Amino acid sequence: MEPFGFKRNINVVCLLILAFLLVLLAFFVKASYYFLILNIIGLNTMVVVGLNLLIGYAGQISMGHAAFYGMGAYLSALLTSNVVMSMWSPSWVPEWFIPWIAIGLAMLFTGAVAYLIGVPTLKLRGNYLVMATLGFNIIFEIVLVEWDSVTGGANGMPGIPCLAVGDFLFNSDLRFYCLVWGLGLLTLIVSFNLVNSRVGRALKAIHGSEVAANTLGINAQKYKVRVFVLSAMFASLAGSLYAHYITVITPKSCDIMYSIQVVIMVIVGGMGSVWGCLFGATLLTLLSEVLHVMEKFNVVALGLILMVVMIFFPEGLIPGFLNLIVKKRGPTVTLGQRLEPESRR
Repeated sequence: MEPFGFKRNINVVCLLILAFLLVLLAFFVKASYYFLILNIIGLNTMVVVGLNLLIGYAGQISMGHAAFYGMGAYLSALLTSNVVMSMWSPSWVPEWFIPWIAIGLAMLFTGAVAYLIGVPTLKLRGNYLVMATLGFNIIFEIVLVEWDSVTGGANGMPGIPCLAVGDFLFNSDLRFYCLVWGLGLLTLIVSFNLVNSRVGRALKAIHGSEVAANTLGINAQKYKVRVFVLSAMFASLAGSLYAHYITVITPKSCDIMYSIQVVIMVIVGGMGSVWGCLFGATLLTLLSEVLHVMEKFNVVALGLILMVVMIFFPEGLIPGFLNLIVKKRGPTVTLGQRLEPESRR
């Protein structure tokens, strides 16, 4: 049997198991608080899955995904505000459909901004994208706080409408849980298909050696820019959903600390592992929730976890765990890696 086909079948089975577990949770979880945590995990998973494509496969680090998350949230809030709705809402468009249009426009605008950042910085080798996105995130935070006539300043923007499909409103934690995890599963499927496609193989080649990839005719800059734009659009989608879920958005929701958190989620779960994204997002979201009362300890705990993982599991927890299984049982196909055929002697 071909290893790649086996790995793909394993991923399909795991996705079905995940979907089944999510359905079970919908029936057995009763408290709204637990649904809130599950929904935040789903939103973080969307961001981390996109960021993993950039870090784990393209080998580029972004410290500005909180800004892309906030851009999606604030643009959706602005486009669905009463002032804007009174100016551009056409009579032939159902009112419930306008927030969905706003989410789509926010994703496109965020993708365009990411493209403008990525084109000049990704031409250069080194960590220029880190510095560019870090600076962009800081500037974005300042704009949100200072431009209070539009963004509401530090108080944020309240009164964001809930999402709906016809008369069905996603106005409860359970209903939003079904929406966010439906889209979360979709992002996982898109990520699996992408990394197992020609694009994914090109990204792995670029990560291994950009010079060698260019020699083979792979346009490294083109692929890096495209995956950067895609990861930014994933973050924008998650931010828009968050805004319509909480119905209020503040600069605190998309500060530089969130950019650091999602990068740590990728590293802890496992760079280059799609399932590691889900694990990292779940683990660190739960940890942040447990320590949210003691914010300073939250930062210390994140640092300790990152330090321990980098020392003992530099490839991440999920790939590290699978590698331990491989060492005990012998060579086999794992979820995070594809076994290459042995070279003929």
